[in-house]
Amino acid sequence: MGDNRSGRWGEERARRYLQWHGWHIEDTNYSCRLGEIDLIASRRGILAFVEVKTRKDDSRGEAREFVTASKRQRIRAAASLYLAEHETELQPRFDVIEVYAPQGVETRFPKINHIENAFD
Repeated sequence: MGDNRSGRWGEERARRYLQWHGWHIEDTNYSCRLGEIDLIASRRGILAFVEVKTRKDDSRGEAREFVTASKRQRIRAAASLYLAEHETELQPRFDVIEVYAPQGVETRFPKINHIENAFD
């Protein structure tokens, strides 16, 4: 499921999941010279920088394992730039949302796993 279509599909499912759970979406696909952040969301004093990983299953490892050290570094750098551009009192945090879709974009009820403080 590594294509761009499934990635965008997974990001949309993750966005809906966050909104359903009371998060306000501040930005989607924030991109700068340092990197990209899939979703930026706020709730209860937290500003979460969210990396979304979409996979058919976890047979080759959990989706979160595909957020490499270099990817985390690029997300942190992009988040620093975002925070410099958008002053906030909110506490920043890095989350990963795993979207498991066995039938790809045809999956009606993907399994969604929200991992808070995923970079710690």
